[in-house]
Amino acid sequence: MRTATTIEASTGRWSETVDFVVEAEKLGMDICWVAEAWGSEAPSPLGYLAARTERMLLGSGIIQLATRTPTAIARAALTLSTLSEGRFLLGLGSSGPQVIEGLHGVPFARPLSRMRETVDIVRQAVAGEKIAYEGREFTIPLPGGRARPMRMSMRAEYDLPVYLATLSPRMLRLTGEVADGWLGTSFVPEGAKEAYFDHLDAGLAAAGRTRASLDVCQGAEVAFAEDEDALRAMVAGRKKELAFSLGGMGSATTNFYNDAYSRQGWAEIAAEVHERWQAGDRDGAAGLVTDEMVLGTTLIGTEDMVRERLRVWRAAGVDTVRLYPAGETLDARLTTLGRALDLVRRTEADGAHG
Repeated sequence: MRTATTIEASTGRWSETVDFVVEAEKLGMDICWVAEAWGSEAPSPLGYLAARTERMLLGSGIIQLATRTPTAIARAALTLSTLSEGRFLLGLGSSGPQVIEGLHGVPFARPLSRMRETVDIVRQAVAGEKIAYEGREFTIPLPGGRARPMRMSMRAEYDLPVYLATLSPRMLRLTGEVADGWLGTSFVPEGAKEAYFDHLDAGLAAAGRTRASLDVCQGAEVAFAEDEDALRAMVAGRKKELAFSLGGMGSATTNFYNDAYSRQGWAEIAAEVHERWQAGDRDGAAGLVTDEMVLGTTLIGTEDMVRERLRVWRAAGVDTVRLYPAGETLDARLTTLGRALDLVRRTEADGAHG
């Protein structure tokens, strides 16, 4: 497995975030993804990090579709690919109705066709073709106007892999059809086949591809407990965060995280958590989250537990593990990250020896 992490420019002091990324590269981290949720954007910090790193791949994790035209996305991607000398990965996601409609004032409509057409147009631009497209969501050039199809004046000097952050069955199938990588979340390896991989594989088969064509990149918090008492405290502390994902992400009627947990065996609990959270009972919602749910979707535990979970993730088909190291300080997060990277290497060595 390769290793990755995710940062956001609006979380904490930027100078400390940069120090974390620079040190993570020295520790051997392979990829740093930069998120945009409802705070900072992704491209600006990626450009900054391109100048501060040398080897690490840098990805947008993710650029939100409806906030930019496909050509604007292509322009940012080509720029970042050039600035980083080929180290850029383009991660795209549809986000959700609360952010897209509530923050940007843009309809959260037909994300599937919007995603497919965006990837098509981005790849036209990257290939150096004249951008001429007639789809359900986008028509370029604008019909009825005076413009002709144009090529971007900037040319792609490097390969530009496209990763899609998807959760629903139809979006997962699209990922298998058109993407170079999948940015997943809410991942339980024991339930991943039915929830995720069957749909990804259907898309791969439709495109005449195999799983080897797709980089499966999955993320989870990693934290080490020195004993059972510390582990119980850790798990209890994560329950409200998981309740927020199940009850507060998306909108009252659309929550892709809740749907993903439901498909992995927790439909009844996920529905109850959502209901309580939406009713304002945040503590009650958190109280419904089980220890199993927290441990199933994280890399939290003793060192032996985390190492065993990494083996399970690897066996389930994860190619790149995205680590969110716990810690109250920069040094603490880097210490956690170093321990986790060592365990990934040991897991790979175990796999190489059968």
